[in-house]
Amino acid sequence: MIRFASTSFLGALAAATVLTTAAHAATLTVTPGPDAQERIQTALLDAKPGDTVMIAAGRYELADGLSLDVDGVTVKGAGPDATVLSFKGQKGAGEGLLITSDRVTVRDLAVEDSRGDGVKSKGSDQISFINLRVEWMGGPKESNGAYGVYPVSSTNVLIDRVLVRGASDAGIYVGQSKNIIVKRSRAEFNVAGIEIENSMNADVFDNVSTRNTGGILVFDLPNLPQMGGHSTRLFRNRVVQNDTPNFAPKGNIVAGVPVGTGIMVMANRNVHIFDNDIDGNQSTAVMLVSFTQAFYDKTYNPLPRDVVVRDNRIGRNGWSPAFSGGPAIAQMLGGTIPPIMWDGVTEHAQNNEQVRVRLTDGPVLNLRLPGPGQVDKARPEVLKTFGDAQIAEPAPVVLPKAQADLGA
Repeated sequence: MIRFASTSFLGALAAATVLTTAAHAATLTVTPGPDAQERIQTALLDAKPGDTVMIAAGRYELADGLSLDVDGVTVKGAGPDATVLSFKGQKGAGEGLLITSDRVTVRDLAVEDSRGDGVKSKGSDQISFINLRVEWMGGPKESNGAYGVYPVSSTNVLIDRVLVRGASDAGIYVGQSKNIIVKRSRAEFNVAGIEIENSMNADVFDNVSTRNTGGILVFDLPNLPQMGGHSTRLFRNRVVQNDTPNFAPKGNIVAGVPVGTGIMVMANRNVHIFDNDIDGNQSTAVMLVSFTQAFYDKTYNPLPRDVVVRDNRIGRNGWSPAFSGGPAIAQMLGGTIPPIMWDGVTEHAQNNEQVRVRLTDGPVLNLRLPGPGQVDKARPEVLKTFGDAQIAEPAPVVLPKAQADLGA
């Protein structure tokens, strides 16, 4: 039975209402009005494990970021078009909402115009982002926050029914994390639509990535606490018409993503790309490349390996490649880059693994570069398919039951 802990709710916009259940969980409700910043943050501080912080429908003009460091809390709005947290007047450069605790769900609300990242978790286990909208309302701009939804150094990550627009790095970004599901989401007008970076065991499916610079990226970078990203499955996604000019700040890794890239795999291992619709991307449908910048980490492998591209529906792509050397190579091949392009690098001083690929959605362009980034020494070769290695597909990602039920 649910009972009101206080009878003064109707006359107290400035206070959160606490609803207590038989299990002693509580709902702390915040409504629009004066001092919204303080009232939301107080609710996040006062919440106990099992509680829900309910942010009622309305628009909340916030001047600073929010944070949550309590385990087992749900932060819930009335819907991404009903509960809007606007950070347009944010004074600092931090996140809109930062989560550093475990078993947290953020759902059914919108975050607009944060100075930094939209919603971020750091070091969290069982973190779920459900039915969110994160958007920079002025459209693509270099001054926008880097990431929309951004779990980093987290485990058991669920991203479901999320919409992100305008991130100056990646709309949906999962970094240095393990056991990840990204599904039924949409990324548009970002530099990278969806990015899985330095992460292990990720399933990315039933998403739409469109009107970004690049649709879906799977990267592994050096000099980070977690490297050796592996075991990602990309399937049943629509990666179409990614045509937004790159607006990332100079020096960012994604500043080098060519406009019109469908799916890009860089220096990652055991990536399987299948059953996707890939169409309308001017540079290429699928690009497999090595990391080309200088690095000093002796444990880092800069080459993509154990990559499978099969059974995708590939439309018109590659008619105006925007990567270095692309126009000349396209002219050499009759004006169009084949659906799949691999830099062909198989040897590197720090590569201690056999480089295997199985690319059956040809034609396949193998640039046969002698080393990462040496496009001036390309010896392009076009084949119907490339590679026959039997590369085992990663097992499906399984989240803890309570978390999986959220995304059912």
